[in-house]
This record gives sequence, structure tokens and C-alpha cells, in this order.
Amino acid sequence: MRDHEPVTELRERVERLHRLSVEATDDGRPALAARRLRQGLRLLGWTAATHDENRDGLLARLLTSLAHAEAEQGRTGLGMELLDEAQRRAPAGEEAIVHAQRGLLHLRMGSTAEALRELDIAAPRLVGGDPVELARVLLNRSVIRLMTGSVRQARDDARRSAQLAHAHGHPVIAAKALHNDGYCDLLLGDVPAALGVFARVEELYRDLNPGFLPVLALDRARALLAVGLTDEAGRTLDRAADGFRRQRLMQDYAEAELARAQCALDAGRHDEARDRARQAETHFRRRGSTAWALRAALMRLRSELGSELGSELGSEPALGKAPGSVARRAGDLAARFAELGMRDDAEMARLVALRAQVAGSAGGPLGGPGPVAGPKGGPFDLAGTAVRARGGPLDVRLMRHLAEAELAGAQGRRGQALRKVRSGLALIDSHRGRLGSLDMLTGVAALGADLAAHGLRAALDGGSPRQVFVWSERCRAQAFRYRPPRAPQDPQTAEALAELRQLAQRMHADEAAGRRRPALRRRCLELEQVIRERGWQLPGVGERLAHAPAPEVESALAEDDLALVSLLNVDGALLALVLARGRCHLHRLSAYEPVAEAARRLAGDLNAQAGRALRSALKEVIEASVRRQLGVIAGALEAPLRQALSGARGIVLVPTMGLSAVPWGLLPGLNGTPLVVAPSALVWLAARRAGDPYDGGPPVLVAGPDLEHAEREVERLGAVHPKALRLSGERATVPATLAALDGAPFAHFAAHGHHERENVLFSRLDLADGPLMAHDLQSLHRAPGHVVLSACDVGQAVVRPGDELLGFTAALLHLGASTVVSSLTRVPDQVAERVMLAYHQGVADGARPADALATASAAEPASTFVCFGAG
Repeated sequence: MRDHEPVTELRERVERLHRLSVEATDDGRPALAARRLRQGLRLLGWTAATHDENRDGLLARLLTSLAHAEAEQGRTGLGMELLDEAQRRAPAGEEAIVHAQRGLLHLRMGSTAEALRELDIAAPRLVGGDPVELARVLLNRSVIRLMTGSVRQARDDARRSAQLAHAHGHPVIAAKALHNDGYCDLLLGDVPAALGVFARVEELYRDLNPGFLPVLALDRARALLAVGLTDEAGRTLDRAADGFRRQRLMQDYAEAELARAQCALDAGRHDEARDRARQAETHFRRRGSTAWALRAALMRLRSELGSELGSELGSEPALGKAPGSVARRAGDLAARFAELGMRDDAEMARLVALRAQVAGSAGGPLGGPGPVAGPKGGPFDLAGTAVRARGGPLDVRLMRHLAEAELAGAQGRRGQALRKVRSGLALIDSHRGRLGSLDMLTGVAALGADLAAHGLRAALDGGSPRQVFVWSERCRAQAFRYRPPRAPQDPQTAEALAELRQLAQRMHADEAAGRRRPALRRRCLELEQVIRERGWQLPGVGERLAHAPAPEVESALAEDDLALVSLLNVDGALLALVLARGRCHLHRLSAYEPVAEAARRLAGDLNAQAGRALRSALKEVIEASVRRQLGVIAGALEAPLRQALSGARGIVLVPTMGLSAVPWGLLPGLNGTPLVVAPSALVWLAARRAGDPYDGGPPVLVAGPDLEHAEREVERLGAVHPKALRLSGERATVPATLAALDGAPFAHFAAHGHHERENVLFSRLDLADGPLMAHDLQSLHRAPGHVVLSACDVGQAVVRPGDELLGFTAALLHLGASTVVSSLTRVPDQVAERVMLAYHQGVADGARPADALATASAAEPASTFVCFGAG
């Protein structure tokens, strides 16, 4: 026995090293796993030429695990060689584990057919054997099912894996199986459900295997990309890539780089997208990940085509000779994907080739639609035989609608093109209906930006102003058609909100004392992110408003004696549609950017004017600049505004992009004119339908702290509204204000306001116990009818693709408030107090809000209050 004791001790040491290596692998640390495994092999005195029946089984397990650890670090060829050696040594009955590991290596390289074949060999051989190894095989097979789009089978494998893992005490595998279950939700289009599962998985990973947190971050970023939140996805990917780099997980690092290329492409940064895709392709090729390298090559081609076509609404297409080259290379890629059985990737490549050929046909020497030279010189049929009819992921389906619309347009079938665009936008609508947060509802419009641009161009080509109006309404501010559901106050969100308000109070006190504590601001940003992420998990209700028929809009305008002016930015050109007296007119005005630049400068000048006492010379310079910028804007819009005011008492104005920040009442010719601003004609019509906000309970008047005139303003307004509920001093708390605001017919706030451009849902009004944030409004059961915000710049909004708006005022309109009066810039306190008193007196005397505001502001050149909604 004594002679055998050293051998037993040696075996125990090696088996312990193997267990530790598996733990390191499960935690996403392949370099550490490889060091432990090589130490074990050295202890066993392993060389390829030696064989020992007593040790071969243990050697096979070490080699099998080392194969994965080496492949994860980019040495895939070495990994496959180690597996071949392991298979030669594996005892009867243990070959299944080698097959399972070879399947995993093929899976990581994107070779799904080979991976599935190996795992299908392994799974039945493990039934009745090692349940933990079977759980691993099922887990990995679920990933293959996900990659091939077999979501139901993927979910079955993931849930069977989780059951085995729970039953046999392996929580790490159970957590990974839950992760895959959440990814099934993502592929099925239920992003809130997926993010909810990912949040649960994150808690498990933090306790069990924090090394897998970057993998989870990569999948969370993919979920955010699926709802158009490209900036947030990019930040998440940056964090994930840093983790992969530190852990030497080169496959995952390359996948993160490819996802960052997708972020850049979706945001219209085509050069960045191309460069990132090229870098990812290089990493994949070094690993031998052929399928992934082809995906990166396709992303590079999409970026090149985007540069040629100008994929964003508002950018100018620049067709050249490149589309023909893109078409040939995309066609070659489609063939390669088809050979590998990657159906959806092959479809995307064919669609890219089709778009490139159509672009070359329209803009090159080909002279028009018809059969053109395709990949490798063969015919590429523009009749559409190169594309599948139905199915596939959302991005493929949207690309199919866009390609077919462009094809129909190139063939002169404008009606067919518009039908394709309309059905593509309907897919976006269906996707949006599953989302509950305003963040996502407004972000998802970016997925249809190319379709919307094509639809508007096709409508413009048709020459009918009325049809252009209909299409503009289909393409802008669609999130307003969906009422966001009331946000439940779960304990985690409530706790974060409470801490955020406390910190905001401390920061406010610090500012008053001239102190700065950056740590407080960092903590506030962390809490805002927690609250925002909880909101992303809120499901939508699916109900939406129908599109506004032009005759119904015109009838309502006529009844109120108003004209509608709707501004558009199409391919960098500013256009205006005027609906007045039963007719629709289209005006082609000027380039968009100079007018937008004037709007930006105007906002800066107005804020500078209101900020402090200015020296006379500086004051004159700023006043001259204000007049100059107003002149640029008024000059560009002179024709549509003149036509709108010819015979109408006022205007409903629908701005676009940067022009949403213009205080229109300051324009020459509009001073004293009743004017209401709405994100779309539908929003104006829906707000108008909401009815008279003065039928109901008492008004609510709120005075915030540290504002010299606030309590005096509320006291004076109390004389105008004697039945009003007044909240001031210590009574003006967030809970009390929200309770009073819920369903109130009318509310007035005299408080400091702050527009948070970087995190818009946390734009706020300062109250006695901290900020009332735009996010808080989602807790209301019913929207208030008419809200007046006598506060600086909370009329501002961040404008996302599709003229989707986010901000404090926009949040009220999203919730269903009929009218919101707020300022787009800072307003001097004395001016605000005078305008507000005159405004309320006018409303109390029976004037409509837009009329009352026009009268109250007519003699106040520093008043930048705007009437939003119904007016």
C-alpha cells in the first residue's frame, strides 16, 4: 500500500487542478484554466508518445479541457489538435465528452452544422451517465439553436439543462441556461422580457461567476440595438470589450467589436462601422472563425453601401461606381453563407447585393431598371427572385422591405414601393407595441429610418402634396401613438429614486455654498441608470392610436380657424407642407442645416440674454445676433407662413429635428399670433379630442424653493383661480405634487427647471424635497389636462430619428396631457411672472391657451414660452 500512496496523492492533486480549471473556465478565465491544466499535465509527465492505461482517462479529461481554454484565447487549431489527442486516449464511454467539447469549439467558431453534429453524438451517450456533462451539452446545443433561429428547440434545451443543473447542484450551469432562456425572448422580439431575465442573471453571475458578466453585457447591448438605443448599446459594449480583453476571450472580444460596428452603422457613422467591422474580421480570421469572419465582411459591405447611398433621413445620397463592387462581393458572401447553412445571413447578403445593384442601375451608366450584371458577371434579376418571401429576424425582414421598395421604385412602380414601405413600417409598429418605456418607444424609430426616408422620397416623386403629408405623418413621432403604461413602483426603483432625491438635495446645497463633490454626481448617474434599466423591462400594452386622416385634420383646422405648417428635412433639404382652407401645398424652402444652425445660435443668445446683467456693448451684440438668427429662420419660412396666415387666425406648427427648439412667437410676423406646436398633426388632433381641461376639479398651483418670485406668483394666480389647491414651502413635496397632479384638469408650476440632455428622462423641476423628474410622471394613473411650466428650458427635448421627442414637456404629452405651456430657454424671473399672470387672466376670461399666450407675450421680447399640444 505504501508504494501506491504517492500515485494516489498525485492523482488527487491533478484532479484538483482539473476541477479548479473548470471553475476558471466557467468564470470566463481561460488563461488561468490553461495554466492549471498544463501544470496537471506536467505532473503526469505527459508527452504525445507515452501511454498509460491507468492515466489515459485523466489525461483525456485534461486535454479536453485544455483544448477549450486554448481555443478561447485564439489558438483554435491547437485546440482541435488537443481534442484529437484526447479522443485517442479517452476510455470507452468517455468519448462523448470529447465530442461535446469539439462541438463547443465549432460553436465558438460559428460552424453551427459541425457543432450540432458533434453535440447530437454526445447528448444521447450521456443520458444515464454524468448528468452535469449532459447539462453542459444541452446548454451548448441551445446556443446553436439560437444561432440558427430554432428558438423553440433552444428554449427546450436550455430549460432541460437548467433542470439537470439545479437537481445536481451546479448553479453556474443553471445561471447560463437562464441566460440562454432570456436570449430566446430577445430573438422572439420581446426585449423587455429579455432584459428582465438578464437582470436576474446578472445577480447570479455576480455571486457565482463574475467573469461571465462581460458576456451578459454583450447580449444586453444586442437587446438595446434591437430597440434603437445605439448610444447606450455602445457604452455597454465598451465595458464588455474591456472585460474580454483582460480575460483574453478573443472570440467574445471580436463579437463585441462587430456589435460596435452595428452601433456605428445604425447611427449613420459609416466609416467607423467599416473600420470596426474590418478589425473584427481580422480577429475572427486569426481564430479560424470562418462564419464569424464572413459576418464581419458583410457588415463592412453594408457600411460601404451606406456611405454611397446616404442611409439617414437628412443626408444626401452620393452614388458612384462603388455599388457594383459591393453587389459582386455581397453576392459572393451570400453563396458562402448558403454553403454553411446560414440562411438568414445569406438572405441579408443577397439583399445588400440587390440594393447595390438597384443603386448602380439608378445612378450609374446602366440608365434604368432591368437585369444588370450580378455577382461574378452573371445576371442578377431585379424582379426579386434573389430574395426569400417571408420570415427571418426583424433586421432581415426590414431590409427585405427596403430592398423591395427600392427595386419597385427603380422599376417605376411607385405604388408598389410605397406598399412595401408601409408594410415595413407596420413591422416597426408591431415591435413598438411590445415596449413600455418611453426610452424604447422613441428609440425604435431608428430601425425604420431608411424605410421612412424612402417612403418620403417616393411620395415627393409622385408630386402630390397631400400624399407627402400622409407619408410625413407615417414617418414622424410614432411613439406618441402609444400611451406608456403606468410604471410599477418596485422596491429597487423606489429605493433608487429616494436616494437620488436625497443626493440631488445635497448637490443643490453644495452649489449654493460654492462646493463641488464629483462623487455625488457619479452616484446620481449610477442611480439614474438603475432606474432607467428597470424601466426598460416594462412591457407595452400594445394599444395605439390610428393614423390621422388628412380630411379629419383639415376639418378640425377649419373648425378652429387654424392652418397647419408641417416642416420636413428630406435629404438635407427643408420642406414645408401647408394645410389650410381644404387645400394642401408643398413648399421647397432651403437647405436644412443653415436654418438649424440659426436655431442653435438663437438658443444660445437667448440664454445669454436671460442669464445676468450684461454690459451695454455685449448686450447690443447679443441682441443683434438674436435679430439675425430670427431673420434667417423667418426668411427660410416666409412663404409657408405667409400662406398659412392668409385667412387663418393662427397656426399649428409641426417642427423637425433641430427646429423643435425655436421659440416661434419671437419670429417677425408671428408676434401676437396664436400658435401651437405639436410633434405631429396626429398629436395635435388627439390632444384636441381630449376635451376641455377645465371640466373637473380645482386647479393645482405649485411653488418650488429658492425662486424669488415663485410664492408671490402662486399667490397672485390664486386670486385668478380662487378654488385652486396651492402647494408651497414644505408642502410642495414630490409625493404631494404627484397626488395632486394625477388627473388634475389644470396645473401650474413656478419652479426651477432643468433640461438634462444626456439623460432626458431625468429632466426635472425642483421641489421642496428634491426633484420631480420626467420619469416620475409615468407613475400617474391619469395625465393632467393642461400644464403650465413657469420654469427655465423644460420645453426643450432631445430629438431622436423620426422626430421622436424626449423631455419633460414631451413626457407630459406622451402621457396624454392636452396642452403644455413651457419655455425653450431661460426666461428672466420678472418676465416670467408678468407673462404668466397675463396668460392665466386670459384663460380665466375664456381665451384658448394659444390665444392667451400670444396676447400675454406680445409685448415681451424675452418671453420664449411656447404652447404645445392642442392649444
